[in-house]
Amino acid sequence: MAPAASDLKLGKKVNEGKTKEVYELPEIPGCVLMQSKDQITAGNAARKDRMEGKAAISNTTTSCVFQLLQEAGIKTAFVRKQSDTAFIAAHCEMIPIEWVCRRIATGSFLKRNPGDDANNDPQWSEEQIIEAKFCFAGLTIGQTEVDIMSRSTQAIFEILEKAWQPQNCTLVDLKIEFGVNVLTKEIVLADVIDNDSWRLWPAGDRSQQKDKQLLLKSKSQGRVVVLMGSSSDLSHCEKIKKACATFGIPCELRVTSAHKGPDETLRIKAEYEGDGIPTVFVAVAGRSNGLGPVMSGNTAYPVVNCPPLSADWGTQDVWSSLRLPSGLSCPTTLSPEGAAQFAAQIFGLNNHLVWAKLRSNMLNTWISLKLADKKLRECSFLFSYRESMVPARHIQRDGYRTAKKHASTSLLCTLFYTI
Repeated sequence: MAPAASDLKLGKKVNEGKTKEVYELPEIPGCVLMQSKDQITAGNAARKDRMEGKAAISNTTTSCVFQLLQEAGIKTAFVRKQSDTAFIAAHCEMIPIEWVCRRIATGSFLKRNPGDDANNDPQWSEEQIIEAKFCFAGLTIGQTEVDIMSRSTQAIFEILEKAWQPQNCTLVDLKIEFGVNVLTKEIVLADVIDNDSWRLWPAGDRSQQKDKQLLLKSKSQGRVVVLMGSSSDLSHCEKIKKACATFGIPCELRVTSAHKGPDETLRIKAEYEGDGIPTVFVAVAGRSNGLGPVMSGNTAYPVVNCPPLSADWGTQDVWSSLRLPSGLSCPTTLSPEGAAQFAAQIFGLNNHLVWAKLRSNMLNTWISLKLADKKLRECSFLFSYRESMVPARHIQRDGYRTAKKHASTSLLCTLFYTI
């Protein structure tokens, strides 16, 4: 089929699958055009049918899902939607493994345990993948890379599962693929996530299964209001506002003193209580924190203290935020970023977009530690190799032992090698 993105100069066709074509983009180095087809398949492409409009539905779904995941902080190959039926993506060498994650054991999971799908898409273990010693874009797929893909699969499933909950839809299972970015050599979520990639059960009812709608906007909005006792604390409050922005949470800064103008403090409180928008108040007062306790005693909204303590009197001043009368509850954090995260965790209970950013932060922190550990082990191996060149009588080593722990999860992850 002719590519719809006529304003782009297309290079050679890199690949063609059952439902899409991939073209090089000479004018955008390191990127490709993913062109969807008006085609549906079944039985591992044993049956093919043309469906008018299917390409547009698939492309729109994929674009929306990848945008949601990218905004949350998940690394993907997606760059931008180019047309109704095509999008631009980073050029990746695909890892030929389908990662299937299931909340409910249904569909092919029941058939494939312990089946092997007649070897069309044979089920693989992690050990088989590692033993295969795959190498894509110069990156060898080892234990670290498998762990990253496994952990990412669970996080991606949970983010999309949370996104469907406000629509009263149960995400039953999800199939995704990863690739290695040819420029950055990073493992990223690639290929597509469209209506063929998941099962959705409205109200948890299998008989109402729907795979042709996408409603990923959160109806629940919220905000953070930072109350500072003095404008001299503005730089501290700006850090809170900046951290809130990383979670997509609006943040407003106000100056008011519960000691010098309690009536104005309570008027500001009432102003935000009256418009019905869920709000978390952050009290920034260092020398003698009256803002936090006064706000906590006069509002049902959450209040958190974030005092800008000085080096000289900080150990004394902090007690005005910690020792409170009975009936008050305003936790204290000294970190502006911690105050923003506290608010995000509250909003994340009902806002899947905020929750997704929190979940992605957890994943990216885990991945960075995993990669740092891999780099350290590689450096240690090189150092040990160099030591081995020295006569043994000059070498002293301490023994060590490493242990690996596997976190338990209620999600069912299955791996399939794609032929």
